Amino acid sequence: MIKLFRMSIFLFLGLALLTGFVYPLIITGIAQVIFPYQSNGSLITKDSNVVGSALIGQYFDQPQYFWGRPSATGGQPYNASASGGSNLSATNPDLVSNVMNRIKELAKYDAHNLLPIPVDLVTSSGSGLDPDISVAAAHYQAERVARVRGLPIEQVMALIQSHTQNRLFGFLGEPRVNVLELNLALDALK
Repeated sequence: MIKLFRMSIFLFLGLALLTGFVYPLIITGIAQVIFPYQSNGSLITKDSNVVGSALIGQYFDQPQYFWGRPSATGGQPYNASASGGSNLSATNPDLVSNVMNRIKELAKYDAHNLLPIPVDLVTSSGSGLDPDISVAAAHYQAERVARVRGLPIEQVMALIQSHTQNRLFGFLGEPRVNVLELNLALDALK
C-alpha cells in the first residue's frame, strides 16, 4: 500500500512538473522564436513607447481620428478585463436606443455625409474589444477626418488603402482596417 501511494505521489509530481513547467516552457520558447510579435501581445509602439495592441481596440472620440466599433465592455470603453458583447437581440429596445444614439453622434460630426452608415460603426462586436473596422466604415469617416485635419481627401483615402488588411488566406473574413494603426499613421503625417 505504501509503495502504491509513493508511486502515485511520484507520478503526480512528475506529471505536474511536465505539464505545469516543462511543456509551457518549451511552447513559450518556440513561440518566442517563431512568432515573437504575436507571442508578446502584438504590441504597437510609437517613439519606442507601447501605445496599444493590434488585438485590442482603443477608444477614439475626437473628430480628427477614425473611430472604432463601439465597445460593449463595462466601466470604460475597451476595458479588456470586462470583455463581453452586449448580447442584445435585434428587437431589444436597448439595442435600438444604443444604435440610434450612435447614429446621432455620427451625424453630429458628419451631418453632410450621405453614405450609408456601416453597421460596425453603430454596433459592438462579440467581445466588445474589436480593434478593426470595415473598409466601408473607414471610407465613411474619411471626409470628416480630412476636413478636420485639413488634409486632401485623396491622401486620407490612400492612407486607408495602405492600411487595409486583406482576407486571411484570401477567403476568410472581410478586408479590415486597424483603427489604432491608421490613427498613428495620421499623426505621423504632421
